[in-house]
Amino acid sequence: MIRSLLGFCLICTVIGTGASAQETRQESHCLSLAEAPGIDYLHQASFTEPVAHGSVRIRYIDHASFLIQTPGGLSAVTDFTGYVGNVDFIPDIVTMNHAHSTHWTANPDPAIPHVLPGWGEPFGSGITHRLDLGEMLIRNVSTDIRSYFGGGSEPKGNSIFVFEVAGLCVGHLGHLHHEPNAEQYAALGRVDVVMAAVDGGLTLDLPTMLRVMDRLRSSVVIPMHWFSETSLTAFLAGMEDDFDVVITDGYDITLSQDTLPARPTVMVLRPQFLRDSED
Repeated sequence: MIRSLLGFCLICTVIGTGASAQETRQESHCLSLAEAPGIDYLHQASFTEPVAHGSVRIRYIDHASFLIQTPGGLSAVTDFTGYVGNVDFIPDIVTMNHAHSTHWTANPDPAIPHVLPGWGEPFGSGITHRLDLGEMLIRNVSTDIRSYFGGGSEPKGNSIFVFEVAGLCVGHLGHLHHEPNAEQYAALGRVDVVMAAVDGGLTLDLPTMLRVMDRLRSSVVIPMHWFSETSLTAFLAGMEDDFDVVITDGYDITLSQDTLPARPTVMVLRPQFLRDSED
């Protein structure tokens, strides 16, 4: 069922966040099999307002980059390229993947406290992250990527990053090139909110991505890495039998354990860079 959701609050000004959390992290159920609680709809909040207690705010910036914010002021940017908009803004954490230059930067601002690459050195060695900042815990699950030069693949060249915050597990699949195996699915655990690349070819083909979405069965799916309405529409058509589909004119949502939708839902956000004025 496709529905439209309008009325997301626009950002008037961009505010910085503190480098240390003001709250302790609510315990998550990421590695449990318990069903998440749910009600009928999603909570909405203005980006410029403080994040409500027990909630997490997610903003789609561009391509595969999202801003994730906590009530205590922590901020994380996924697949960080070095640019989030025409603002003076330093996130506390950035994650990166290096399948393409649109997912990483070789020169992150040295003022960023925590820079987490999704690959390791030497080639194919992978990397393990488990960064606990109190209010937010960030961990990763390594996956392989295809090599675009000379064929073959790079073992453990991509990371699925999981952000445990406000009792929720927010997963970013990165530049995923294959369906996770049983061990990787187990390491991911329950993922309440997932950002999934839906280009249909540069990452996963559409049937495989649909299979991954069915296996994860996340309460909220946010499509990313779509280059045209055609690829996005194809993904939505493949999801609508088992997921509600909500198409929005907004670029951010605020979620908590209590406000997850009762039925798994695809939330289509529209990317927008951060900027000083968003009237």
